[in-house]
Amino acid sequence: MVVADLTVDVGSLGGESRQVTTEENVGLRFEHRDTEIDGSLVDRVWRTRSGAEETMTSAARTCWQLVLSRTQGRLHAGLRGPETRATTAPVPPDTEFLGVRFAFGAVLRPHPGASVVDGYVSFPVTESGRIVIGGEGWEAPTFENVEHLVRRLQDAGLLVPSHLGDGEQVTGRSGASPTERTLQRRYRAVTGLSRTAVRQIDRANAAATMLRDGLDWHPVVETLGYFDQAHLARALRRYVGCTARELQAGGFAAMSFLYKTHPGPGS
Repeated sequence: MVVADLTVDVGSLGGESRQVTTEENVGLRFEHRDTEIDGSLVDRVWRTRSGAEETMTSAARTCWQLVLSRTQGRLHAGLRGPETRATTAPVPPDTEFLGVRFAFGAVLRPHPGASVVDGYVSFPVTESGRIVIGGEGWEAPTFENVEHLVRRLQDAGLLVPSHLGDGEQVTGRSGASPTERTLQRRYRAVTGLSRTAVRQIDRANAAATMLRDGLDWHPVVETLGYFDQAHLARALRRYVGCTARELQAGGFAAMSFLYKTHPGPGS
């Protein structure tokens, strides 16, 4: 896999220059960038285009994504929920993809994380190409102007941060002290996952990133707290869908590139 950092001028975002990272893997070339949107709402924006028919291995993830695809001029849009294990799916040929990975704990009110774990919700698209979310049609975004859609959804009250650590948000009563069981229910209702599952998935994605960047398995095991090489190998197979050697070699078939890129929950 080849990784390059490019700086592009995104005029539609106030003329600011943004760093776009390009990653090339077998058959697919990804571009992804960060955003000036509140970090409690959006994590990354990405795009790619398929050539011939491919298959993609997608690592397990704790965040949900809005995914748009366009084939022969026809637009499709949907919500891909958190995933509890690595999956392989066909990639249609000659298709443009645009994705928005939302921050861990962010909530799209019509479709909370718990309702889309290991699933996909398709959004209707009108004849004019608008995406219907929450009963209202929204202009389809581009890689350069995703922020406009995010702000509009937020202004409409459809997209909100979760406040997972806010006890008052959990109980609805000022000064109340929520029980651990209440916090766990709230956590699962918002994210669709238990805290243990989030830690395991995030740790495996962090390991994949370290191995992909050329580290040997020894420092990965030591840094991330795996028991031994076998423990790491089992986690990679389940959550990432490949081996440490395949990650280090960079020749593994087209794979979701959005690994763990920051501290704290979320991948």
